[in-house]
Amino acid sequence: MSNKKRYPMPIPFGWYVVDYAEDLNSGDVKSVRYFGQDQVLFRTTNGEVSMLDAYCPHLGAHLGHGGIINGECIECPFHAWRWKADGRIGEIPYAKNIPQKAKDTQIFKYPTVERNNLIYAWYHPHGDQPHYEVETYPEVNDPEWGDEFEKYEYEIKCHIQDMAENAVDAAHFMYVHGVVSYPEFEVSYDKQKRFFSQQANMETPRGVVKGKISGASNGPGDNFTKFEGICDTLLLGSTTPTENEEVITRFSFLQKKVDGKVPSGGVGAAIIADINKQVKEDIPVWENKKYASKPVLCDSDGPIAKFRKHFSSFYVEYNEVEAIEALNIDQ
Repeated sequence: MSNKKRYPMPIPFGWYVVDYAEDLNSGDVKSVRYFGQDQVLFRTTNGEVSMLDAYCPHLGAHLGHGGIINGECIECPFHAWRWKADGRIGEIPYAKNIPQKAKDTQIFKYPTVERNNLIYAWYHPHGDQPHYEVETYPEVNDPEWGDEFEKYEYEIKCHIQDMAENAVDAAHFMYVHGVVSYPEFEVSYDKQKRFFSQQANMETPRGVVKGKISGASNGPGDNFTKFEGICDTLLLGSTTPTENEEVITRFSFLQKKVDGKVPSGGVGAAIIADINKQVKEDIPVWENKKYASKPVLCDSDGPIAKFRKHFSSFYVEYNEVEAIEALNIDQ
């Protein structure tokens, strides 16, 4: 495929998962890259999480490569300048006085929230503060549900909007995933949220069991899906752009306990395996397609136009109104 950009859209603003809370201990320092930029993610001695731009303003060393936690500061590996979690200078160990320019300097700090056993960071291309709150999912830390996530991670070369659009592309479920009938589902929108629900008939050795698949997205990259019927399963699906056309997707599963225990194997394992199977089936399409700004649609393609109009609200410098109006189906 040509190296020409496949997507006209920039990275949308919003809250994104950047790590699991349990994977960032006090004193940990990580070099990370999200939103096409280098960052340092760390947790101070007292447990505060911070994500800063990666480079020390002193002489440009990368704080994530050799930097250490010194109390409530991250210490630069080059000259040991110590920066507080808010990006302000804390100490210059060899200086008699901290110069005013250093006092006036602040490394850019991404707003962060620790919730749902995950660490979220807010991204906005202009550095604006958060426009909405991170959702709390009550099943996480509920004693009736599993105590730990079952985790899966995928690095995929595509734009985040293309992945999200998959959820409303009804017809592809038959031809990519082998679903036997056209899936009927309800979709609604409210500000930054998208809600969906679908009745699902599940075949078992004891016959067909009526079930339900429902969930919501909160912003462009934070999604939850609940599967109810045979083995209640919660999927927290987070997709975070690393570059404009590259993402990292984390699937975090919890299952409801039966007789005080998390299901082991059987139907519960099959549900998780099938979801991961579907993602692996989608990846070759995502990584080799080009975004169709003015697609030629038919009457059973799913509410793609409404989805795109909703998703366009997460862009600052990109407007898809003309493309939406050009769609040839009233959705």
